[in-house]
Amino acid sequence: MRELSELEQAPRPAVIVIGASTGGPQALPVVLNDLAPILAQLPVLIALHIPAEFTHTVAAWIEAATGLPARLARDGEEILPGHAYLSPGDRHISIARKGESTIIRLLDTPPENFCRPSVDVLFRSAADTFGAGVLGIVLTGMGSDGLAGTREIVAAKGTVVAQDAASSAVWGMPRLVASEGLAQAVLPLKEIGAWVCRLVRLSQLREKRP
Repeated sequence: MRELSELEQAPRPAVIVIGASTGGPQALPVVLNDLAPILAQLPVLIALHIPAEFTHTVAAWIEAATGLPARLARDGEEILPGHAYLSPGDRHISIARKGESTIIRLLDTPPENFCRPSVDVLFRSAADTFGAGVLGIVLTGMGSDGLAGTREIVAAKGTVVAQDAASSAVWGMPRLVASEGLAQAVLPLKEIGAWVCRLVRLSQLREKRP
């Protein structure tokens, strides 16, 4: 794990993308609450492996737990700071440019890693759209979804944080990211939000320097 002092040259994040599977509905409100000091500045997009019939419930749960406007993503809607967008059931969530705006695209393309929504689809589109301005968070979950997309975020000079083993319900997705050395930090769930907030503040201070 890199110390934050080593990340002072990291670009200021423009978007936060989160991938989660088993244990994700419980982990997401924790992270989003801890990100509260910076969320007014950034949009958050979430790819969560969950049965379609539970997606509305999870979005409402996130909004109630955090006070952050949270809803199921809608195809073609503009991505706005201070909002959380959750993948709807059985559709990939992705990001695209439309003129001067950044919008959500929901896709019915085949599953990736046996998953739809796939974390890889979201992470890949974020890297393509925002480049080094992507901050990816890989939370608890089974399988390898998110690994290829994380590689693309890193290749674009973005930043990645992974949840650690002790705080994960299943240390599958974040383990693979950590084992390849793709995560700038591997942290307990309750430390991820604070780490990200410090990183954002460091980048803001750097931008203010003459």
